[in-house]
Amino acid sequence: MKKKDIKILLVDDEPDILEIVRYNLTSEGYQVITAENGLQAVKKAKKEKPQLIILDVMMPEMDGIEACEQIRKIESLNNTIITFLTARGEDYSQVAGFDAGADDYITKPIKPKVLVSKVKALLRRFKDEDASENIVKIGNLVINRDEYKIELKGKEIILPRKEFELLSLLASKPGKVFKREDILDKVWGNEVVVGGRTIDVHIRKLREKIGDDYFKTVKGVGYKFVE
Repeated sequence: MKKKDIKILLVDDEPDILEIVRYNLTSEGYQVITAENGLQAVKKAKKEKPQLIILDVMMPEMDGIEACEQIRKIESLNNTIITFLTARGEDYSQVAGFDAGADDYITKPIKPKVLVSKVKALLRRFKDEDASENIVKIGNLVINRDEYKIELKGKEIILPRKEFELLSLLASKPGKVFKREDILDKVWGNEVVVGGRTIDVHIRKLREKIGDDYFKTVKGVGYKFVE
């Protein structure tokens, strides 16, 4: 996908930040749509179907966490990458963001060149719609990597992007113990700084949605998928 075809939705209630980030991303050739609060973000996301959403946390009308949760319920935006851009760097805020379905977390202030670099890294993860079909079947579980969907006992379940990627990784080799550092590297990438707590949050969500029996914790090492 060419840069000119990539849409980025930028959401922040501070006009200066909107303008600076918008200028730097449009200078790189991306299409940039802006919104000033969570309500606008959800509406524009539905309409524009961006590949990436950069979302502030603290905003009027609807905050970023709630907006992220609403966007993750929209099936047509299931593959959209969402990253938070906020001055709040506390662990609880990051966990809340990932719990809501975010893929990444960027703390501001951030230098324009660094932001552009992070955006490029995030967009490399975007799965092009023209990619070949890739379906994995394990017992009653069907993982459709092409559409980022799963079926469990015939029932379709749509997962946030990172939960899907984590499930897809673990299920790629049932019985293999994936070390925590390998999971962080393969699912979040070396360019993203997250803690081990992030993995725990996503595993907990997968257990709630798919079933506790599919996942086994190997204390001090990591996780494995159980058939």
